[in-house]
Amino acid sequence: MMQFRQLGNSDLKIAALIFGGNVFGWTVDENRSFELLDAFSAGGFNCIDTADSYSRWVPGNKGGESETIIGKWMKQKGNRQKIIISTKVGSDMGQGHKDVSKKYILKAVEDSLNRLQTDYIDLYQTHWDNEATPVEETLEAYDTLVKQGKVRWTGASNLSPERLTASLAAGKRHNYPVYQTLQPEYNLYDRKNFEENYQPICRQHKLSVINYYSLASGFLSGKYRSEADLGKSKRGGGIKKYLNERGLRILSALDKAAAAHSTTPAAVAIAWLIAQPTVAAPIASATSIEQLNVLMAASTLQLNAEAIAGLNESSAW
Repeated sequence: MMQFRQLGNSDLKIAALIFGGNVFGWTVDENRSFELLDAFSAGGFNCIDTADSYSRWVPGNKGGESETIIGKWMKQKGNRQKIIISTKVGSDMGQGHKDVSKKYILKAVEDSLNRLQTDYIDLYQTHWDNEATPVEETLEAYDTLVKQGKVRWTGASNLSPERLTASLAAGKRHNYPVYQTLQPEYNLYDRKNFEENYQPICRQHKLSVINYYSLASGFLSGKYRSEADLGKSKRGGGIKKYLNERGLRILSALDKAAAAHSTTPAAVAIAWLIAQPTVAAPIASATSIEQLNVLMAASTLQLNAEAIAGLNESSAW
């Protein structure tokens, strides 16, 4: 049974899995992107995460490719009202630095709206911070956009704990939009930073977590088990750091839980995240329908107590 989860204190309710749009215009072309989005939405899922900077890192790209593909897809399907779009601002889009100034945000949002072919963004997130800009200035920009109806709710991604706390306090103090979500790196392997530094803030302020790198760049899918496997995909190079004693212990626990539940390691890794306190929905991307089906199945997978205990123990930091 599909469970919908409220994001923070907002009126946004999303299915327990978010499609990561970083692959659109990078490892999947427009046609494949449409196929994946069709399947995702047909499965009852409703939230897509992207950013203005996806996918600037690809030679020949300038950023905005992912938003453009999503915009074309929503236009073709006529389904904008059914989709919750979460995008981000603040990344270096060629100006040479991260930018969260009011002037920059008010311009960047127009570019995102044009690419997405919509007149509002459901969740607009501070992607990267620039600590030279006072948090109040960034929030003032969001206040303007919410009042104009261009943004419904706001969230944060890669902010330091101090800047996140300062932003939440400033939002309340000045009656500016208060962040409803946090998008941190969080998965079975990368637990320490989030659990130690951010989870207490999320609990205290009722922030919903929509985490990225849910499968640790694919490592938790189990397809990389030795250095010989690193050539299996474009992302393989980033996996090497996980191939250590703790990483292999986590894979072993995933294998055991997957066998017990007749599913895959990737599905177990996603289900573990969904079961974590403060997590509303993990963000995960797929480049094939087969991968997507695994992820979608994970959203309704209820792990037993033994599996969760084994995963917690193997991944303990």
